[in-house]
Amino acid sequence: MPKSRVFLRIDGGTTSVGDVFERFIRHCKVKNLSERTIETYEYNFKRFKKFLDEQGISDIKDITSEVIEEFTLYLQEIIDNPVSVNTILRNNRTFLNYAMRNRYMDKFTVHLIKAEKKIKETYSDEELKILLEKPDLNTCGFADYRTWVIINWILSTGNRIRTIRNVKIRDLDFDNGVIILRKTKNKNQQIIPMSGALANILREYLEYRGGEPEDYLFCNIYGQKLSTSAIVSAIRRYNLKRGVEKTSAHLLRHTFAKKWILNGGDMFRLQKILGHSSL
Repeated sequence: MPKSRVFLRIDGGTTSVGDVFERFIRHCKVKNLSERTIETYEYNFKRFKKFLDEQGISDIKDITSEVIEEFTLYLQEIIDNPVSVNTILRNNRTFLNYAMRNRYMDKFTVHLIKAEKKIKETYSDEELKILLEKPDLNTCGFADYRTWVIINWILSTGNRIRTIRNVKIRDLDFDNGVIILRKTKNKNQQIIPMSGALANILREYLEYRGGEPEDYLFCNIYGQKLSTSAIVSAIRRYNLKRGVEKTSAHLLRHTFAKKWILNGGDMFRLQKILGHSSL
């Protein structure tokens, strides 16, 4: 007979919510989840923990479906956005499911609330024309020029910001017209096509950027790897400076997908290019 798993209780026979969450985070690290995913779990847990503290709940065994229903109502009172409420519930549901699987607490289902999924507005052709107008290299700074190249990159590849910031110069294969993506959200490396127009832009950019094959393609003025927030902020400043009120970097990815379909692109290839696990 296989031995059953035994979990040690702490604090005089109780298992605190905080301690189980720490074990959950350790489990996430063992699974090699991305740093960003773990940070998201930690961020959304703080609101849940605050609610539990206000309710006087410290032992994870005391979390029931009724407690989660109260938490859901609490979130709806302070957050006027069903999508945001579901994001918090979904992240904490992952933690609670871990606790249930490991028998720290009784099993129940964490339900999300009904939320209308709005169609995301993409960049218009007029806005794209403004954003894609090449800066004057004689007068603009390196940051503005680099941001213009990044915008061209996203509109040509549909890549996520987190993917782009990890691309190195050696990942550009001009001879075969492809780009190697070594770090993606789903951790699967990809090879994607490099259009002729993007190749020309990147060749010129590298003349200004310089660097060695192992260097990151997009860097700050000191040659260091850009953070995700730095790229997002750079695109926001770039857009506003040109009078474009839409400033979402992720919206460029949606625009790429829309243009792909409108130009007769195959949905299944689009799924692979975007790195989605399902349609």
